Amino acid sequence: MNILGVSCYYHDAAAALIMDGNLIAAAEEERFTRKKHDHSFPQRAIEFCLKQANLSADDLDYVVFYEKPLVKFERILQTTLSTFPKSWGVFRESMVTWFDEKLWIKSHLQTKIGVPTKKILFVEHHLTHAASAMFCAPYQDAAVLTIDGVGEWTTASIGKATANWNGSGVNNIDLTRELRFPHSLGLLYSAFTAYLGFRVNNGEYKVMGMAPYGQPKYMDEVYKVVNVDSDGGLSLNMDYFSFHYSTQNTFNSKFEGIFGPRRMPESEFFSATTHPTKNHPDWDDRTALQNQKYADIAASIQRVTEEIILKMTHAAHRESGGSKNLVMAGGVALNSVANGRIIREGPFENVFIQPAAGDAGGAIGAALYAYHVIFGHPRKFTMEHAYWGQEHPQSRMLTAIKKAGFEYEEFDNDDKLLDQAVDTILQSKVIAWYRGRFEWGPRALGHRSIMADPRRDEMKEIVNTKIKFREPFRPFAPVVMEDRAHEYFNSPNLDKQYPPRYMLMVSGIPEDKQDKIQAVCHNGTGRLQSAREEWNSGYYNLIKKFDEATGVPVLLNTSFNLRGEPIVNTPTEALNTFAASDIDQLVMGPFLVKKPEGYVAKGSHLSPDQVD
Repeated sequence: MNILGVSCYYHDAAAALIMDGNLIAAAEEERFTRKKHDHSFPQRAIEFCLKQANLSADDLDYVVFYEKPLVKFERILQTTLSTFPKSWGVFRESMVTWFDEKLWIKSHLQTKIGVPTKKILFVEHHLTHAASAMFCAPYQDAAVLTIDGVGEWTTASIGKATANWNGSGVNNIDLTRELRFPHSLGLLYSAFTAYLGFRVNNGEYKVMGMAPYGQPKYMDEVYKVVNVDSDGGLSLNMDYFSFHYSTQNTFNSKFEGIFGPRRMPESEFFSATTHPTKNHPDWDDRTALQNQKYADIAASIQRVTEEIILKMTHAAHRESGGSKNLVMAGGVALNSVANGRIIREGPFENVFIQPAAGDAGGAIGAALYAYHVIFGHPRKFTMEHAYWGQEHPQSRMLTAIKKAGFEYEEFDNDDKLLDQAVDTILQSKVIAWYRGRFEWGPRALGHRSIMADPRRDEMKEIVNTKIKFREPFRPFAPVVMEDRAHEYFNSPNLDKQYPPRYMLMVSGIPEDKQDKIQAVCHNGTGRLQSAREEWNSGYYNLIKKFDEATGVPVLLNTSFNLRGEPIVNTPTEALNTFAASDIDQLVMGPFLVKKPEGYVAKGSHLSPDQVD
């Protein structure tokens, strides 16, 4: 049975294909269109999935959409009418959007993919979140926790799930309790994201990056805008919010009356905690003091969010009858600091979080829910890695390299190529790593990565300012050999948990190791990725060789993209980013690509249609 899952028309559109219960391909549309968080119909992602499996639309048994559009439309209508006339702008824009495309999703699926309507199914949004985690995890049973901004009406749910492995058991997801719009942890966090000067549905992770530079001094103020019970159930004080009736603002002047004026987007961020020696070129005491308050507010909403999620996990544990396993999805499940606390402080032995926890993951969840619950087929598949995207042949790489005009060397011995790459890193230079199928989800996990020496603190500034062109407070991830993770991170059982594989948790770093990996130590913590040889041998052995040379089994890893761009997909995109930045060398398949002496990064000089 061939089932295609589709998510689109909100943010992070994606497609995923399963064949007889096994995942074959999954990709976000942004990787093909180069529009970050592209929400449009995932035509190219669908085409990729079908091509990967050598299928046509006629070979599909079902296409499954990740939510129920008419129920969502009902919520928007009720909400805008209840707040009219303040909601006039939202009503106008919503009606234009819905009557233009969203009400005709079944027709779009039929005509753009080429399947009859009898093959099209719809699954509730939070059920697809739950299925994306449960039916990718290796468990027989689990507690379920889903948290996001909003689906149709639901904003969070808890329940329990069971799986039929090899004919034993029943596939079932039972979401027994829920929060409903407008009361939403995801929308609460997004309001603070906007207040702190970042873009909603894009900058939430920047709030996490800012939080360690502050102290949670404003938690009492946060609890004035949200009421929380002992199970993590919450209700927003809607007097302070405007997302339910405004097209422009998520919060209002009363919100600013509590927290003060909002931070201006794109403004410089520096404070006594980010620049203790006042060495920022635009240093100003008054601005630094105001920025410190913003950091304290970020720390406060982050801490409140963690406390709410921990309460929810305990409630889910009770609701499941004491299962030792937890599965999580929804955009809030990407809060890696909270995830680390769940693993260390929560009631569960095992935790699985869908790598594409946001809306993109709904594509996988929709397909797996249909296969396992609607049609009742037993489990076969566990998501052991995240490499489900497009791969490009060496011939295409070579053509792109020659077009770009860079020097290159081809290796028939991977061991020698890895030696050269490690030598480059040891010279305090930066390499890009481009191999295999691109990753599923928002994290670069060793197929589309930028890598550097984690031992030198100045590497943070080098990679941030000369390569990523992003805010200086943003942290970098340590990637560590899985069998050595316990030496550098103090969370338990890192070799047995799934979140570290997908860079989905933050762990403390022992004090005696912090100075050994300064560039990836973010106020004593790191959002680690664990690497295993069987998942990605070249990546693992690169770290191993670095360990042999330095005694440190860790490298700095960040995504292979520039600020504001999706992670690279094609060889040309990789070379464009290489050319536009101060990356020193590029490992592309068996090729080591080099810049000539004195090369000055000059921006993208190849358009995708020149090669790809």
